[in-house]
Amino acid sequence: MNEFRLTAKAADNFGIGLFRYSLYPHEGFLCVNQPIVKMLGYSSKPRFKKVKLQSIFCAREDKDKFLNLIKKEGKVNSFEALLKSKTGSSVWATITGCRIVFRGKEYIEGIIEDISVRKSYEERLAYEKDYLQGLLDYIPDAVYFKDRSNRIIKVNKFYLQGMSEPEEKIIGRTDFDFFPQAQAEKMFEDDNYVLRTGKPLIGKIERTLLPNGTWNQVITTKIPMRSRSGEIIGTMGMTRDMTAYANMEQERVSMLINTVGVLGKALEQRDPYTYNHTRSVADISEKIGRVLGYDENKLLGIRLAGELHDIGKISIPLDILNKPGKLTDLEYRFVQEHVKNCYEMIKDVKFPFSLAEIVYQHHERLDGTGYPRKLKEEQIMPESRILAISDVLESMTCLRPYRGALGIDKAREELKIGSGIKYDAHVVGVVNDLINENNGKPFWPCG
Repeated sequence: MNEFRLTAKAADNFGIGLFRYSLYPHEGFLCVNQPIVKMLGYSSKPRFKKVKLQSIFCAREDKDKFLNLIKKEGKVNSFEALLKSKTGSSVWATITGCRIVFRGKEYIEGIIEDISVRKSYEERLAYEKDYLQGLLDYIPDAVYFKDRSNRIIKVNKFYLQGMSEPEEKIIGRTDFDFFPQAQAEKMFEDDNYVLRTGKPLIGKIERTLLPNGTWNQVITTKIPMRSRSGEIIGTMGMTRDMTAYANMEQERVSMLINTVGVLGKALEQRDPYTYNHTRSVADISEKIGRVLGYDENKLLGIRLAGELHDIGKISIPLDILNKPGKLTDLEYRFVQEHVKNCYEMIKDVKFPFSLAEIVYQHHERLDGTGYPRKLKEEQIMPESRILAISDVLESMTCLRPYRGALGIDKAREELKIGSGIKYDAHVVGVVNDLINENNGKPFWPCG
């Protein structure tokens, strides 16, 4: 008993509850310290000693489980239970105890610690975690979190559906476990960029091969995750499947291309020379665009612009278009109208790029000497600058119905003289490189 008092006195200073409870021959608390009495809302130790152990448990199954463990195992470590307070409230506590048999008597010695504050935090954290998970699971996008080693640490339901794998087979693994090598390397590059710079990667469009063997087109955003101190501890990614939309958009664009293609066929029937010229300009413009790193969408736009840039000539009489020699001022102004005619024909067709405007500007020049609006410098779209140079290059190099071919050297001389003045110097440089790579000959079909 003296040993208990000494231990209890030390425990009082730490707010830890100590007890000795008799199981046999008489049941009841033999000794308790002040923190237990205070914890469970009793006014004094004598009043508390009248209480039976089983009566302080809120749930009968907790009481039965605790006593069964004590009797079977002889000890219990950190048993969590909700205990009754004298005031009617409840207290979360952990009970650690051992069963002692001594001189025919049987009792339990143990510790009770109030963990209500910790439990409150745990419940709040669990609620926030469940709330977050519920929110993530309702998002119709794949959401995933990765650590600084790009290992997946959390995903939402949509991600799991796309991967067709249970969560336990995904957590702790990397993109290299699910995607082809080249694809996973690009994903790692993006993750490491965000980790290294702290800058988000927003709206990246890419094609992804899923584990089930199907390809989809997605748009991905990745942002850095930070600790309270501001340190980057990982990344969060959100990927939206755009496959259906992309397919619909591709079908829509294909329909539009087929529609404007009818205009090209009409031009071919009426004026084969101009039609062949537009096809060659489209080839030249596309090759330049590829060297400049244009994506497929911009390449499609500039190719269509090349094919359609002279479609306005369909309304110009052939005797003017194919007239040998110099045109009169009136005839020349009439030919110039083809730019505006083309713009009016296609301006209301909704393409995912500024097709009509690219065509409208292809006779503008950097120094403002072009037509029809006398645009200068940055007023002229990059695609229009390419189209302008491609048009001059093809027109001068190849045969025209109203004159013979001037040749590629004459065309290069014109571009050289006008480089930086009329024509975009960088694009002129690309054209020269392409010609040099083709041994000084046209790098497009030139009939």
